[in-house]
Amino acid sequence: MTRCSIKNYWKKYSAIWVFIAMGLSTGANQPLRAEQDIVLTLDSAVDIAMASSYRIKQLELGIERTRNWLKSRQASLKSKVSMNLQAPAIKAVSETKWNSTLQKDEIIHENTARWQMDLSISQPVILFGYPTNGYLSLNNKLYRYLQKNSSTEVDYYNRYYIKFEQPFFLPNNLKNNIEDSKLDLERSELAYVQDRVRLIDNVADDYYDLYDVIYRDMIFKRQTENLEKVAEIAAEVAEQDSDRAIETVQVRVELANTRETLLKNQSAIRREKNRTKQRLQLSFEDSVTIKPTVRISPVTVDVDQAIVYGYSLQPRLRMLTIDKRKNEIDLNNSKGWDSFHINLEMTYGLEKQKDRFREIWEEYDDSHSISLNAYVPIWDWGRRKSRIEANKITLRKTELYIEESRNSIRSNIINAVANLEDYQQRALNMQLNLDMVQEISDVGMKQYRENTISLQDLLQMLTRQTETELNFLAAYLGYRRSLLSLMTQTFYDYENEISLIDKYRPAS
Repeated sequence: MTRCSIKNYWKKYSAIWVFIAMGLSTGANQPLRAEQDIVLTLDSAVDIAMASSYRIKQLELGIERTRNWLKSRQASLKSKVSMNLQAPAIKAVSETKWNSTLQKDEIIHENTARWQMDLSISQPVILFGYPTNGYLSLNNKLYRYLQKNSSTEVDYYNRYYIKFEQPFFLPNNLKNNIEDSKLDLERSELAYVQDRVRLIDNVADDYYDLYDVIYRDMIFKRQTENLEKVAEIAAEVAEQDSDRAIETVQVRVELANTRETLLKNQSAIRREKNRTKQRLQLSFEDSVTIKPTVRISPVTVDVDQAIVYGYSLQPRLRMLTIDKRKNEIDLNNSKGWDSFHINLEMTYGLEKQKDRFREIWEEYDDSHSISLNAYVPIWDWGRRKSRIEANKITLRKTELYIEESRNSIRSNIINAVANLEDYQQRALNMQLNLDMVQEISDVGMKQYRENTISLQDLLQMLTRQTETELNFLAAYLGYRRSLLSLMTQTFYDYENEISLIDKYRPAS
């Protein structure tokens, strides 16, 4: 390779590497995703969780599916038009047939072709809005029959007739299927509401955990600021009285401990924020926070009315009631398996058979038929009886579940009401104390400066202030959580006075 070619080679690849480096530098300076600063409230956190919940999306699809099943079965109450075609049905085979004249079997070769059309318009029989499990249909049978044996023979046949079919002593499958689909749809909607409320409960649990540590951060910062003011006052006092210099050291030790508590709490804040982002399926780059606000709306709860709400609104109880009804339908259907029943079939119409196509449309002959078929079970080794007993046991188990659920709902609601009343009163009482503790601390600082109280008395005041604020936080969060617990037990929002079934029922 010549010196000139080597020089050109290095110039070429140096330019390529410079271009790649510029591209990497440009890409590195642009973020993959813009960071979002999200200030959460409980409602906004729930909305974010709802939008990203795969479970909620699956339930919404499940509701849509059951609605379509119901539409399909409801459509079975309407008329149905169908056509069967044989175009053609060719048969060229030899078969053994009995010859009554010769009194012996003969092998007969058939060579036939049939072109046939059956058109039917059927309608379930409904009396006073109640499907009878029978069908009434208007039918037309038209065919051309060609036989090629010793000679060729063509027959045309045309028949119009009305047909009535009605089973007796059998479960009404048409009615049962429609009711079963309605129950499935109601159950899907209740499961959707139940999972939304369960998601709210889970999100609220994480939200209040984050609220707790952020509110504590405010308390510890306020305590730190108070101790810094005390440290300044102690330094001024020590300059005037050297014997009290030890008080400066005591304040600094107290301040260092408080700052350490603040740092631990800030670590807890980072953990809770990451946990909240994970729960809400937010990006790791996003920043979430809460601006703690206190909202106490005293509610008066009547225990008996709350229990009524629990019985009537709790999806779990209603879903068990739906299961009970579905089990009753299954029991009814099982009684029809292998049981005595009768099928009635009647037809009446007009028909014509000719060897010319144009002649089958004139001078019809009357045609009619009636058949009554009965199925009589004789012996099945107890199979039907055992099946019925199994369905009865399933029904009884569901009834026991309902009874157990009612007792559980009643007990949980009584406890939830008691907890709410306790925490609500404590939160209201502590809120009154909260307004006074900072004033007491400010007065204590003034008295310490004037040497009317000792440093220990002042530090004790500040400690009491922090304890009061923490006690209020515990009481307030207990109030919010107990109010949420009562809502999930009764499925009634006492703050907004609305049923959660009405609030979260999916749109039709």
